[in-house]
Amino acid sequence: MIELKNVTKIYKSKSNHSCLALDNVSISLPNKGMVFICGKSGSGKSTMINLLAGLDEITSGDIIIDGNKISEFSNHDYNAYRSNHIGFIFQDFCLIDSFNVKENIMLSLNLRGETDESIVLDMLNKVGLEGYGTRYPKELSGGQKQRVAIARALVKKPKYVLADEPTGNLDSETSIQILELLKELSKEQLVLIISHSSDNALEYG
Repeated sequence: MIELKNVTKIYKSKSNHSCLALDNVSISLPNKGMVFICGKSGSGKSTMINLLAGLDEITSGDIIIDGNKISEFSNHDYNAYRSNHIGFIFQDFCLIDSFNVKENIMLSLNLRGETDESIVLDMLNKVGLEGYGTRYPKELSGGQKQRVAIARALVKKPKYVLADEPTGNLDSETSIQILELLKELSKEQLVLIISHSSDNALEYG
């Protein structure tokens, strides 16, 4: 279970100006299901998901993951948390152009010291990309790239999947396919989606 308790995040510029991104936010998230965090640009959605992923640090308050406070994590704890508990799906895919599809996904396992390529091939099949392992990102459509990004996040079997605007760069038909895929995954784990679309939240959340 994920809990945010009175979480505040303040960014400071080089000129020492302060920007309040999150103001005393408290929320509890379940262990499985699809949950949407919606709001306009600049409302703090991406800040929240970055804090949950351990990609940024809170200013005050507590983020509690399965009973453990993130603020008390050592560097080793943080690395283990990001490697084992969190699967992060970026809006702009963040694929490595010089790696083929299999290598992009395999990177998640390599960072954990794993080398079993059969896991990657099985994951490609699950996201509808069987036979695409040797293709490169430039040879893929936007929807296919997002499926690779999802496969990369899921191949390490994370407990929590965090997706930052996963359909923001996709056409409506492909967006529906991606949301249907994430909805199926949410039967077994938490899928937290940052989105501008209240319609998608009402339909799938």
